[in-house]
This record gives sequence, structure tokens and C-alpha cells, in this order.
Amino acid sequence: MTTANAKPGFTIRATTPEDFRATEHVTREAFWNVYVPGCDEHYLLKVMRNSDGFIPELDLVAIHNGEVVGNIVCDRAKLETDTSETVKVLTLGPVSVLPEFQSKGIGSALIEEVKKLAADIGFEAILLYGDPNYYSRLGFIPAEALDIRTPGDMYAEPLQVFELHESALTGKSGRYYENYVYEVDDQAVAEFDKAFPPKEEIEGLPSQLRFQELLQARRPRN
Repeated sequence: MTTANAKPGFTIRATTPEDFRATEHVTREAFWNVYVPGCDEHYLLKVMRNSDGFIPELDLVAIHNGEVVGNIVCDRAKLETDTSETVKVLTLGPVSVLPEFQSKGIGSALIEEVKKLAADIGFEAILLYGDPNYYSRLGFIPAEALDIRTPGDMYAEPLQVFELHESALTGKSGRYYENYVYEVDDQAVAEFDKAFPPKEEIEGLPSQLRFQELLQARRPRN
């Protein structure tokens, strides 16, 4: 599998079990100290692959010179509409690219490939909690624009949505529920991280402050 959106020298293909450890490493490197001191996304990746909501067909890697430099995964989620309908949607992420390969179009290429595959499988939309400054460049819009809220009936600034089919969510306002797998255990993360080389945890970085700002950017629907 290749994609026209990848920069020269990069290819995208389906992830194999032989890639799992490499993708966990890539994910740890990509997220370390970005949102919080350390990270838990590499452990999340591991447990996602063993969860009932995981979709192997949407587990992709970016390859450069035979090495894994990027990875993307998705998990089943649900949108419960205000008319009691359940809509087939996805949660996107983690999306990971080694720091030295970031800003080269790899992350966006992985996302574009997943969009095409997910639409073919039959999903209606992709949702995620992320920075609008980045995801708006990839066609995502605020979920609030479609009257989609958190489970607590809140509008959340970082909650973004991409419709995989034209007007897929028109008239389907409601609450978005991630799979339970995204709630990870801190102790399990710490134990899992012992298998990787030690890294310094740093706090107070601008990206962490931005993350806290986004977490608080929510308001009730009424």
C-alpha cells in the first residue's frame, strides 16, 4: 500500500505483528512529554490491539528505508443521537511519527489513507480529541458545528469530526462515546514503560500548557 500524500522515500502499508514493538517505540518517542510529563500512548497502543473495538484494517505504518517511522490506529466508537439512533463512527489515534520525521507529511498521509479505508469499510465519520489548529488543516471541523457533544452533554473545543460521506451526520446531533480502552491505568503504564530505555520526564512545556487549556475549553449545551 502506498499513498500519493506521502513524501518521496516513504511508503504506507498495513501493520503486521512483527511491527508491534517498533510502533510502540515510535509512539513513545512521538508523545513523550508532549501532553504530560512522560506519556501513556505507547501502552494505550498495546491494549488497543487486544480490545474488542480495534480494527486491524486501519492499523497502518509509514516506512522509510525499511524502518517504521510512523503509525496510525483507530477504534470503534459510537454516536448516540438525540433521536436514539446509534451511528457507526471511529475514534482516531494515536497517530505517531518519530520526532525527527515530523513535519514531513507523514502524519497527514497516514490520516488520509485511513479516511479512504474507513469510508470503504462503511464508517460514517471519524472523531477525536485534538488540537483544532492541526486537525482543521486536514478537513476536521469542530464537533459543535454538528451539535455533537461529550458524554456529559458538553461542547468541547478539542472534539473534532470528519464526515466520511457527504452529510453523513446531518441531522444526527448527539453524544459521542469513545471506547473504554482509552481510559488507561497509570500503574499499568508505569510497569509497561520499564521495558523501554529510561527517559527524563519534563513538565511545564508549552505543548503541555496548550493541552491543559484545551481540556478546560468546554461548556454545557444549555
